[in-house]
Amino acid sequence: MSVQTWTWILVGITFALYFGIAIWARAGSTKEFYVAGGGVSPLANGMATAADWMSAASFISMAGLISFMGYDGSVFLMGWTGGYVLLALLLAPYLRKFGKFTVPDFIGDRYYSNTARTVAVLCALIVSFTYVAGQMRGVGIVFSQFLQVDINVGVIIGMTVVLIFAFLGGMKGITYTQVAQYCVLIFAFMVPAIFISLQMTGNPIPQIGMGGKVEGGAFLLDKLDTLHTELGFNEYTSGTKSTWDVFAITLALMVGTAGLPHVIVRFFTVPKVKDARKSAGLALLFIAILYTTAPAIAVFARTNLIETVNNKEYTGIPEWFKNWEDTGLIAWSDKNNDGKIQYVAGSALNGKKPVFIDGRGKSGERMISNANDAANELYVDRDIMVLANPEIANLPNWVIALVAAGGLAAALSTAAGLLLVISTSISHDLIKKQLKPDISEKGELMWARIAIVFAIIIAGLFGIYPPGFVAAVVALAFGLAAASFFPAIILGIFDKRMNKQGAIAGMVVGITLMLFYMIRYKTGLIGVMDPRPASEWWFGTSPEGFGTVAMVVNVVVSVIVSRMTSPPPADVQEIVENIRIPSGAGEATHH
Repeated sequence: MSVQTWTWILVGITFALYFGIAIWARAGSTKEFYVAGGGVSPLANGMATAADWMSAASFISMAGLISFMGYDGSVFLMGWTGGYVLLALLLAPYLRKFGKFTVPDFIGDRYYSNTARTVAVLCALIVSFTYVAGQMRGVGIVFSQFLQVDINVGVIIGMTVVLIFAFLGGMKGITYTQVAQYCVLIFAFMVPAIFISLQMTGNPIPQIGMGGKVEGGAFLLDKLDTLHTELGFNEYTSGTKSTWDVFAITLALMVGTAGLPHVIVRFFTVPKVKDARKSAGLALLFIAILYTTAPAIAVFARTNLIETVNNKEYTGIPEWFKNWEDTGLIAWSDKNNDGKIQYVAGSALNGKKPVFIDGRGKSGERMISNANDAANELYVDRDIMVLANPEIANLPNWVIALVAAGGLAAALSTAAGLLLVISTSISHDLIKKQLKPDISEKGELMWARIAIVFAIIIAGLFGIYPPGFVAAVVALAFGLAAASFFPAIILGIFDKRMNKQGAIAGMVVGITLMLFYMIRYKTGLIGVMDPRPASEWWFGTSPEGFGTVAMVVNVVVSVIVSRMTSPPPADVQEIVENIRIPSGAGEATHH
């Protein structure tokens, strides 16, 4: 059967499973909608948390980032996994003991202030919308290639699918859907990795195969280093980032992970504090399966790509290249009319999106208007490396289709979790807690579902008009979470003297600083200002790492302001003392 047929079959089966679970797990109360009734087992919650966490950035984009960045890409592995250790040790059990549904709810009650709650809601919306933009873009990329539709149409299809199971089931439906999605995505990620590891090194374990020998007796990494240097790139196993920037990005990703509202809320779905710890540990184990495999996939994909396309005649190039070329995610311009694809360092399209023009070139390639006139140009979108990898390696059609199903599972699971955070921030933390405290449970549930509809529309627009490739957008969301939530949460747990004035000032300063830096040096102000060059970065800190700087500023501002103003009430200080004691936590409440 063709890839197209296999894709329709596997995607159809997995979607039917998701819809079936959503209908079975339909939420009938706000508790079921917000925290799945609070009775999810640690095993199921660990799998759901892993799926919630392993987004399109993890499945589609992370290995692609590492394959282009080489050693420098290790910051994503260290940061995103290390964040779970912080979460398990410093946040999850204490927040579960506090017993509130959402991060803004914790901040509002801990800092005895609706102003603090409102600031936290705004921060949650900014972080979640930034994060969900990457997920919807990932959905569009998968649909565009494997179902042969436009990327924007793919985004709209993804919006519809997420809306159905998030609208019906809330956290209850999302939790059990995410258990199924974890099984799909991890199987889809590992099968091609095992195939390709066997194919290239004879070892079925990708993590070991990456360091193994290839045909001819050379080590795979040595071979890739040689290929890189021959094409003018730095050695794959060498890094170009400064030690400070590596540290800043890693720390920003770690504390951003620990401050992400859609991950934190998962620990309110289990019955006890002990279960929250177990969930975090199991989630880290499930995540590690994918995260230890991603560097191997990056090496396999990079080696195969270079060997398959570089210095090859376009007319004899494999069909996968032309299929991805039609989506606009890979492009080549034959400026010297020799009919050969050349992939070398320093090209005008290296890292830049191609601008296509009408017509085809002499060899049948799509024409590009923004290529360098002096050389042949090749552009490869980082987000396709995992998706195209099985095709590049010439694996069976069903494996190629399986990767499509896995990519969709990864993107949809995280998008659903983020949309729920957006929904509960509006219905629970704004409407129930502030605007209309006497609202009925049925009314609150209605507003939660209305909020999801509006959130999915905005998320879809972000997916259609994204500020960058998937993992770059997601990395910025971690910086925003690090700059805003993490200090307020960690100081709220461990500093009795932290008061509402300090927390509010810290969150406002932190997220404002991060947004300013992100717009100035990464995304620009659309139609008004282009991003400034890396040479102007403050302290040599990349936008992805600036969350660390903004977080430190947040902590300093929070501590100074809190010490210059009156201490929290005695009952609040008593709560802070109490939540550090592991035993005695009841169910999560919101009344």
